Amino acid sequence: MQIWQPHALPEVVTVPVGDVALSLDNGTAAMVTPLGGDVWLVEAPGAGAAQWRVPCVSAAAYWTPNSGTRWIPPIWTGPRASRLTSGSPVASLVGAKGANVCTVALADVHGPTGITGGLVEETGEFAFTAQGEGLTILLDLSGRHFAEVLDDVAGWWAAAQEPPATPYRARLPVYSTWYSMHQELDEEGVERQARLAAGLGCATIIVDDGWQTADRARGYAFCGDWAPNPVAFPDPAAHVARVHELGLAYMLWYAIPFVGKDNEAFERFAGKTLRYLDLMDAAVLDPRHPDVRAFLTDRLARAVEEWGMDGLKVDFVDRFATPGGDPAPSEGADCASVDEGVRLLLDELDVRLRGAQPELLIEYRQPYTSPGLWRFGNMVRAADCPLSSQENRQRTVDLRLIAGPQAVHADMIMWHPDESAEQVAVHLINALFSVPQISVDLTTQRQDQLDAVGFWLGISREHLRTLQLGAFRPEQPEHGYPLVRAYDEHTVVVARYAALPVDLPSGDWSEVLVANADTDPRVTVYGEAEAEAVVHDCRGRVVQEAKVSLPATVSVPMGGLLRLRRVGGGS
Repeated sequence: MQIWQPHALPEVVTVPVGDVALSLDNGTAAMVTPLGGDVWLVEAPGAGAAQWRVPCVSAAAYWTPNSGTRWIPPIWTGPRASRLTSGSPVASLVGAKGANVCTVALADVHGPTGITGGLVEETGEFAFTAQGEGLTILLDLSGRHFAEVLDDVAGWWAAAQEPPATPYRARLPVYSTWYSMHQELDEEGVERQARLAAGLGCATIIVDDGWQTADRARGYAFCGDWAPNPVAFPDPAAHVARVHELGLAYMLWYAIPFVGKDNEAFERFAGKTLRYLDLMDAAVLDPRHPDVRAFLTDRLARAVEEWGMDGLKVDFVDRFATPGGDPAPSEGADCASVDEGVRLLLDELDVRLRGAQPELLIEYRQPYTSPGLWRFGNMVRAADCPLSSQENRQRTVDLRLIAGPQAVHADMIMWHPDESAEQVAVHLINALFSVPQISVDLTTQRQDQLDAVGFWLGISREHLRTLQLGAFRPEQPEHGYPLVRAYDEHTVVVARYAALPVDLPSGDWSEVLVANADTDPRVTVYGEAEAEAVVHDCRGRVVQEAKVSLPATVSVPMGGLLRLRRVGGGS
């Protein structure tokens, strides 16, 4: 796809869209439909690119779904590409106090598409360019909170495809073996961790890389045949049944594109790969071939149909995409586009697996976050950021903003064995508005560390509907979201990651929870109400009880929780 420059659209036609003049290439006309509230739908099926500018007034951040820094980029910044296997076609210029300046989203969630945004230094304007093979653009100039706008974008995408409902279990805490065990896996070790995880409040265990090989070199040379290591997992079905008896669902990891050099499948599919990855000792299979898709479907379905798995962690979907464009298909391929081959593969896999397990759990992760994948995956996880709680917070919040029906999961939470219980709680609070995944050796944890985990996983489960399904309002994206709120008609949950005051929304709330992840214990809450205040430390122990009149300042230790229950009527 050609990258258009801001001044180089040929045969431009200019179309007024609210206060914006939108330019389309190749003399293409557009149908502009007002959706109300300064929100517009622009349909230009013949266009390959569109450009427009908005005044860069009170702008604070440029939000994209890729996470990363939120600075206002210059005009010469490269485009944010999106396709089925990577990214999402949306971007937002955010102003002071989270007000939306301009948000753009594209209807094509399969791509390839691109959105470029950057400051024009000569004028102080912010220029947008949208690219694709025919454009349908949702353009929001409403000035509402950017989180509300992005939630509407996700709703727009969902309405076009009606993805299946997400199972409730997908939203419950998870134990993962990856950071805690890496490839040192066997049935006994997995069951030992599963037993302890269930006692702490986890509902699912994900067994990651290592189950399929005795090799411990951390490469992918032994991925592709997808048969269990017979020494470590001699009877997978019986092993899964024992984990089920503990009350946990079981998910198994697959690096779906890779066929390693030490697998029988490597020779079998010679000539039906996209490229070889030297650093990984594996090739990437070409999903444009029906026999490749049938092979992968059979191998992954075995986990559900024969071993009784409840779901799959489908990893590295983004690696199907080839830098520089799709290679020419070899003989036997039934489609030209690799993305189309991936879609066919996931569709065939979905039909087969859901026939065996209707409540199937499928985890994807950043960067393959396209709404085009919502039909196939109901869990989406933040990209790997081990022991980086702030990064985990930003990534999970970014995902929440446009995840639609998917349950958003934190990257696996780990810590040093000598970590304080307070800091363990801070890690969990940073993942509070997502599904926490725990990945430490639970057999070696001190009691205070286990208490912190159990307390915060309990909060996650107790207030799941507010935290994951309520209105979601993260603040200050330019600062990595130092304060985040979720609320419904009765409950408000606020997480405080910096020494900021907490403003409560007006209305007849009955309970407010304030999680303190900052070292400053002085939590100031603004509002107009009488409330019973209960303060818990990081382990859940009550350290203070009092009646307060809001506004009030309450001492809440780092890693602790303030509960406010309203006394009397509404505000």
